[in-house]
Amino acid sequence: MSLNGKTIVITGAGQGIGRQYAHAFAKAGARVAIVDLNAAAAQSVADEIGDAAFAVSTDVSDKASVDAMAQTVLDHFGSIDVLINNAAIFSTLKMKPFEQITPEEFDTVMGVNARGVFLCCQAVAAPMRAQGKGKIINISSSVVVTGRANYAHYIASKGAVIGMTRALATELGPDNINVNAISPHGIVTEVPRETVRDDQWADIIAAQALKRKGSSEDMIGAVMFLASDASDYMTGQTLNLDAGLRYN
Repeated sequence: MSLNGKTIVITGAGQGIGRQYAHAFAKAGARVAIVDLNAAAAQSVADEIGDAAFAVSTDVSDKASVDAMAQTVLDHFGSIDVLINNAAIFSTLKMKPFEQITPEEFDTVMGVNARGVFLCCQAVAAPMRAQGKGKIINISSSVVVTGRANYAHYIASKGAVIGMTRALATELGPDNINVNAISPHGIVTEVPRETVRDDQWADIIAAQALKRKGSSEDMIGAVMFLASDASDYMTGQTLNLDAGLRYN
């Protein structure tokens, strides 16, 4: 699963699991574009990694910003081999019944979590076609299947990610571009989360075959597999990294 010399674009890489992806890919010999709305956070991660990393401040919900990011990465590294659509709004969301979610809140979540994925895929499609190969990895969530209450906007956005993954795999397959998704569950990072109370963790873990919380390290192996040549015959699929979660 060699990743040596590949250019990896990771959105939302200024903190949390995106930051962990960036470090893992750099250690594997890849060049990493740290893409984040927070310019200071992106630069901090790039500084941690060194010459193999390059920070790009980007609003993934804005087409002009995304297009500029892709061109900046191409100018800096010369290629875009892998896109990881990791940026999302989740940890800051307040739990509330769907009747209380305003249209503005819904649009904001969809703008980052769904439109952001769409725009980033659009931005990398042409350079990937030109080089004859590419990998796109979209991050969804297990809540698409569990239908967790009080997150209707988030669940809608992550369901859209799975749908786009299937559609784009069909469209981009003839160009030798693989598009797959990962559906994680119960992953804990250093980012504070108001979306899961301490008393809820017991119920979450009880529904899993593996009786523990997940960590960033539990995600890295799957992401690196999908980014590498080892997954060249796999596209349009969703990997469930959910500790054997029961969906009923």
